[in-house]
Amino acid sequence: MKNGIIKKIIAIAAVSTIAISIVGCGNNTKKESASSNASALESIKSKGKLVIGTSADFPPYEFHSTVDGKDEIVGIDIDIAKQVAEDLGVKLEIKDMDFDGLLVALQSDKVDMVFSGMTPTAERKENVDFSDMYYSVKQTFIVRSGDEATIKSIDDLKGKKIGVQKGSVQEGMAKGLFDAESIKSLSKVTDLVLDLKNNKVDAILLETPIAEFNAKKNEGIALTSIVLEDPDGGYAIAMKKDQAELQTEVNKTIKELQDGNKIADFAVKASEAMDK
Repeated sequence: MKNGIIKKIIAIAAVSTIAISIVGCGNNTKKESASSNASALESIKSKGKLVIGTSADFPPYEFHSTVDGKDEIVGIDIDIAKQVAEDLGVKLEIKDMDFDGLLVALQSDKVDMVFSGMTPTAERKENVDFSDMYYSVKQTFIVRSGDEATIKSIDDLKGKKIGVQKGSVQEGMAKGLFDAESIKSLSKVTDLVLDLKNNKVDAILLETPIAEFNAKKNEGIALTSIVLEDPDGGYAIAMKKDQAELQTEVNKTIKELQDGNKIADFAVKASEAMDK
């Protein structure tokens, strides 16, 4: 008789345990679902930090510099990101990666936004949304010193090897100007400059401030007089689609920075850091 009662008690306890477990799992599932359904803005504020993706080989926008004896990522985009994080009331975390992997990282939730001198092309807009433009740009070429005297137009570059950063606007522009076999795409601008010095490419298409910086920094490198207008207008901050609240907050920060001429101040600060 006792054994029968004991078995019943054990059975009831087991059923109760399973029920509690199911309820617990249900609560966890609800929590996970609520978390996954949270807006990007809510998610950033909840975790207390803004995680941005960048490719820190693109001065003056993002690059490595020694600050107080430590290697840090600095530049115009980084200062804008710091202001966005401050306005959102969160800390800033920077993830450095290859430029062509940035949007993949954004879409896979490895970063919250991309601050990396990115132009909001029609192709990119199919997959992500962008903030308002914060900077307009023009493009030019750098070549080996001496070659700038004979390279004064796009026609003068026909048949030559053109270097561009993989995944960049410049790569897209080059594909519209030159044969595919004439284009060499690499992930980092620094690697392209090395190839230029070693005669592996004959010219590199870059945004004008980036071209000017590299011509100044590297002996034996010169600017051409060629100027190409950017058909897409300039740079903006990338974020996941349909995040209107976050987009509004970011645009608010951009407008305040532009109205206060702060982005120009960031450019001066970045230029000083490049000269160190």
